[in-house]
Amino acid sequence: MELFELTIKELHEKLKNRDISSVEVTKSYLERIAATDDKINAFVAVTEKEALRAAEDADKKIAAGNMDILTGIPVALKDIFLTKGIRTTCSSKMLENFIPPYNATAWEKLEKKGAILTGKLNMDEFAMGSSCETSAFGPTKNPWNLNCVPGGSSGGSAAAVAAQQTVATLGTDTGGSIRQPASLCGCIGLKPTYGRVSRYGVIAFASSLDQVGPMANSVEDCAIILGIVAGFDQKDSTSVDIPVPDYEKSLVKDMKGVKIGLPKEYFIDGLDSAVQKAMNEAIAVYKGLGAEFKEVSLPHTDYAAATYYLIATAEASSNLARYDGVRFSHRSGEAESLTEMYCKSRAEGFGEEVKRRIMLGTYALSSGYYDAYYLKAQKVRTLIMQDFIKNFENVDILLTPVTPTPAFKIGEKSNDPLQMYLSDIFTIPVNLAGTCGISVPAGLSRDGLPIGLQLIGKPFGEESIIRGAYAFEQATEWHKGRARL
Repeated sequence: MELFELTIKELHEKLKNRDISSVEVTKSYLERIAATDDKINAFVAVTEKEALRAAEDADKKIAAGNMDILTGIPVALKDIFLTKGIRTTCSSKMLENFIPPYNATAWEKLEKKGAILTGKLNMDEFAMGSSCETSAFGPTKNPWNLNCVPGGSSGGSAAAVAAQQTVATLGTDTGGSIRQPASLCGCIGLKPTYGRVSRYGVIAFASSLDQVGPMANSVEDCAIILGIVAGFDQKDSTSVDIPVPDYEKSLVKDMKGVKIGLPKEYFIDGLDSAVQKAMNEAIAVYKGLGAEFKEVSLPHTDYAAATYYLIATAEASSNLARYDGVRFSHRSGEAESLTEMYCKSRAEGFGEEVKRRIMLGTYALSSGYYDAYYLKAQKVRTLIMQDFIKNFENVDILLTPVTPTPAFKIGEKSNDPLQMYLSDIFTIPVNLAGTCGISVPAGLSRDGLPIGLQLIGKPFGEESIIRGAYAFEQATEWHKGRARL
């Protein structure tokens, strides 16, 4: 078995017993990236020199008996996390040359536990997209089928995990951007409750929706990473100050006494037959593990997509106003006046999808339309949130598909934004409700493409979805499948 095939726990034990060195592990991943990334384009930057230097330092710490759970273990980050001294672009020409002066809190926490950064991962520009095709550095391809998308916006993160270029990574999820690519690439992706993980140092898309979460090839690895990055951060005003449980205690193999709700609005006619089959088989597995099922209703689900694309675009319009060519973003070299410099810098720096969302959001916030659109959307959001809270009085978790279909072809939906937006129809409500969800591999399509199962928990109920995902993972073989590159 290659070193890049091991889990965090397995690497930790081997490093601890001095069977391997951190330099060997790091080189194994760097070689894997070099051998495969020309095919999938998951990385926008590989920090080889810095990683090897950090690995040498890690080996010294291990030799001195000064070891933590991630000491000497390489990880990669979505290129939306600020990394001090290392270029952070958000996969946009607008930030092509931006080198941050400080670290994101989430990365800082991983680094304190000994993690080594091997590079920054491709994504949809400013996290706006469902296919990783809007990146200024070219699309990422799905390791399972290079003609298909990996999902988005954390497409590079999911592809890197699926291609075993990294043991784990952090992504961000605004409307499904961790769970949807995890489903399409056959890995685990966990979106925590809003406020559970600090967003400080994460480039903002929609501030009331964005949340940081882990992606890996095992539920245990996701639980380990979440346990490290979760917790209160006074630098983030949306961070919630409540205790962080030991998520590894939730790694239980049975589901006895657990009540699972099946929302009827998620099992629709347009569901791909392979996705429906995977859901039916998953329900049977859970019944065998002792879970009880109940049909439930989330009546405002039909309004979720429209609500999301009003709130998210409005907040994006506000957040992206700062990129005007004055301080650190792209500046046009052809402008002759201040106004022209603003206009040309933004026209040149932003891609088509980002421009589309800025215009939608600016319109929704404009005088005379604010009450009709943005304010109304916030009221509907409250109704969606209440749907979830009401159902969690009777069930412990909800089981749904992650996406209506497996991965689609690159370019298939590029000219039809509405079809692209509907890729997130089953993930968006979780963000609007501010609660937690996880995607776990649950099947393959007729073409051999991964299909994910989504478990949704109550606010700060990450333990319940980790337990559910782990029990399913251990009872099935789907998580063992690997893309052949």
